[in-house]
Amino acid sequence: MIVSLIILGSLLGLGAICYAHYRLSGADGRNEKADDRSEKTADIQVEAAGTADSGEVCCGQHIVCERGLMSAATSATPEYFDDEELDVYSGRPADSYTGAETEQFRDVLVTLRSDEVIAWAHSIQQRGINLPTEVRDELMMLVAESRGI
Repeated sequence: MIVSLIILGSLLGLGAICYAHYRLSGADGRNEKADDRSEKTADIQVEAAGTADSGEVCCGQHIVCERGLMSAATSATPEYFDDEELDVYSGRPADSYTGAETEQFRDVLVTLRSDEVIAWAHSIQQRGINLPTEVRDELMMLVAESRGI
């Protein structure tokens, strides 16, 4: 009888801890699948410099600064990084690229300076180009690295 009460008490305590963690972390109970993650990251929207026009520094809690999105969205013409040849891929699904086409994107990515990576990602997004999955993952790592995440 006492053993059953100890087990029941432990389960209730563990349940309370899990519930408190759930409520405090803001989790909504959904599992993100790789497809969902790739759809989210396919719409990479990044700011040019990491700060808003008002001079406020980004909160740093997201890989993409929401404040920067507002200022970056006002830029009507995309900036080119000697990558005009990539415009032919506009609107193409991220998983439809051949190895040679993926290498075209990678070649541009590896020639960028570290301070150009975020601006290039924004330019690609403005031009309606979906990056190949492998290159998008590499880009996300470089963005995180440039932000110190």
